[in-house]
Amino acid sequence: MAEDIDWELVRELAARVEAGEALVLTPDVRGLLLRSAHQVAIAEPDAQAAVHDEGTATALLREVRTRIREGSLRLGLTEMRARDLARAGDTAGARKLLEDLLAVEVVPLYLEEAKLALEELD
Repeated sequence: MAEDIDWELVRELAARVEAGEALVLTPDVRGLLLRSAHQVAIAEPDAQAAVHDEGTATALLREVRTRIREGSLRLGLTEMRARDLARAGDTAGARKLLEDLLAVEVVPLYLEEAKLALEELD
């Protein structure tokens, strides 16, 4: 991915909102939400519509955070299992795990990493 990814700001903002802080839609917050939504494959029209209202922007923030977290966990576990299978000589099993991940993952960064892991099996 060519653009810079700083999802720590998303995590921090989501944690504050989950702790009860209201989401204030400043230009910086809107920009962060729109950038991050793009980075986790949320359609631009959906993201644009969401950042005009605190309720929908909060839902967008939660969805972005969920995609970051779940994709990261899914990728990490799959790569670990695939590595273990490859070390045990089961490259076909390792390949299948990574191909299955590619079939369900939506976050472009995680897709790229899974493709690289698959290429490393060759």
